[in-house]
Amino acid sequence: MTTPTLRISDLKLGFRTWSGLVEVLHGISLHIGKGERVALVGESGSGKSVTARIVLGLLQKLKSARLSGLVEFEGRDLAGLSARERQHLRGTKMSMIFQDPTSSLNPVYTIGTQFHEVLSRGAPGISASDARAKAVAALKDVAIPEPERVLDSYSFQLSGGMNQRVMIAMALANEPSLLIADEPGTALDVTVQAQTLGLMRDLVEKHHTSVLFISHNLGVVREFADRVYVIYKGRIVEQGPAASLFEDPRHPYTQALMRAVPRITGGGIPEIEDASEAYFAPLVIHEGHGEPGRSA
Repeated sequence: MTTPTLRISDLKLGFRTWSGLVEVLHGISLHIGKGERVALVGESGSGKSVTARIVLGLLQKLKSARLSGLVEFEGRDLAGLSARERQHLRGTKMSMIFQDPTSSLNPVYTIGTQFHEVLSRGAPGISASDARAKAVAALKDVAIPEPERVLDSYSFQLSGGMNQRVMIAMALANEPSLLIADEPGTALDVTVQAQTLGLMRDLVEKHHTSVLFISHNLGVVREFADRVYVIYKGRIVEQGPAASLFEDPRHPYTQALMRAVPRITGGGIPEIEDASEAYFAPLVIHEGHGEPGRSA
């Protein structure tokens, strides 16, 4: 059996507060194969982004965090890595694209300077001329016209869509094994978002990059992902191939998410008898859309 790029097993997270322990994740388990695009879907506050930050090692040092479970990257237990090893992974083997590119890019440095810094993580000591040549090629890959001009520009001189493409180019510049995309394109209008995500999909296919795609936009997920995990209140409540899950969602919460998507015509997912079913249903995990499981 091929080792998955990412495997998360029974991941639990809580934060110690003055009023006691606040549990955020309740035994999250998922895996992403080589070159596979996997979506983690749920509403705001469901635990999507904190899961991504744990994979990147951004929450482990918080004194208030209480973390347990296994996170393996290419067969290596990330808990056993030193802080220096984790830092090296970020930006080389793992990259992340955030939903707001404007806040992710430093406005006091040119795009070229920031690109050089990114490339230096994967190739320490790379010359300025080599870094610029690679940056130009990377910007061309995301269909940015006049890449030389863009490299000499600051983020506030570029449009939101252009900044998002720059972020995608930077994230893939070192050819990472895993790309985490946290609501990419949310700050963009629909047309630009579709174009940008289309470019990202083509690039990750070209480089066989595995993707953890975090989103609440089901329309985008349906077009982008191979498989989908649905998360609600820190629990995975349903999973399966994207096509099967959208055609036949089993869990009431997944059905409620589908019904929340605006439609031009009627029909679609059958009505839930009581809306509260989606919020108070017992945990039932459906895997591969076989027979529904039963809660413990």
